[in-house]
Amino acid sequence: MTNTRKVFGHKSPDTDTICCAILWAWYLNTHAKMPALAYRLGELNKETRFVLDRWQVPHPALLESVSAQDEVTIVDTNNPQELFENINDTKIIEIIDHHKLVGGLKSESPLMMTIRPLASTASVIYGLMGEVTLTLPTEMAGLMLSCILSDTLEFRSPTTTPYDREIATRLAMQLGVDMTSYANEMFAAKSDVSEYSDEQLIMLDSKKFEVGNYNIRVSALETTTPDTVLARKEGLTAAIKVILEKETDTDDVLLFIIDILKEEATVLVYNDLTKQIIKASFGTDVTSDTVMLPGIVSRKKQIVPALKI
Repeated sequence: MTNTRKVFGHKSPDTDTICCAILWAWYLNTHAKMPALAYRLGELNKETRFVLDRWQVPHPALLESVSAQDEVTIVDTNNPQELFENINDTKIIEIIDHHKLVGGLKSESPLMMTIRPLASTASVIYGLMGEVTLTLPTEMAGLMLSCILSDTLEFRSPTTTPYDREIATRLAMQLGVDMTSYANEMFAAKSDVSEYSDEQLIMLDSKKFEVGNYNIRVSALETTTPDTVLARKEGLTAAIKVILEKETDTDDVLLFIIDILKEEATVLVYNDLTKQIIKASFGTDVTSDTVMLPGIVSRKKQIVPALKI
């Protein structure tokens, strides 16, 4: 008897992670004749909830654990730090991603792995689906367009490729959607952070990376209203200290508040290690508890590759 494949992405899920899990589970069920279910590994952010509700797609269930009996497809990450601690005990059948190869994942037998240098995992999936994309149901096309607009910040991000633009344009025409108007709705939903605690805000879109001999959590908060977030600076700094107390394997937290419209990032500076990292990484003097970095909008392409001590 064939197991039902579990399809999921990273913890602290974003729109690309959640929608790609749904997209690929749909494809496996309808075109590969493989029973599959999409899951989330954390709470949905407001942008993702807006997207799912806009296209009338049910929210995926929370997956709290995996076992050696589980067959899994991993989307939008290949970093074991962003997955279950026992992920290597599962039967990893497939990985679909657009991030650099990190290493650390293991499989008991050969697997399918597709990693392409595109702005969104949805763009990778679009290519894998082939002619199926010509007859995508409206809700699946809507999710795919949403992923690309989200991950490219409506093409503002340097991760954007001509292929991403081509796909998004094609999907928007198919759906009869004005991309700018729709992207603005998505970003408005993303920017409403009123219901989140300071700790939740930091963890909304947060990933761990090794920087030198340190394990650094890098949080990226994309917004059209950065002043709303910066007004909570004192609470955010206190929350970072709480997170560091909870996560004994984390040496520091960097919080980048990304202004989507002005295309710049502000990073909080609250201790000597943070100051050292920001100064070494971006070549800027640190004279206050925040540093503004013009032109910085992409964690994947501009922030993480620059990080050093």
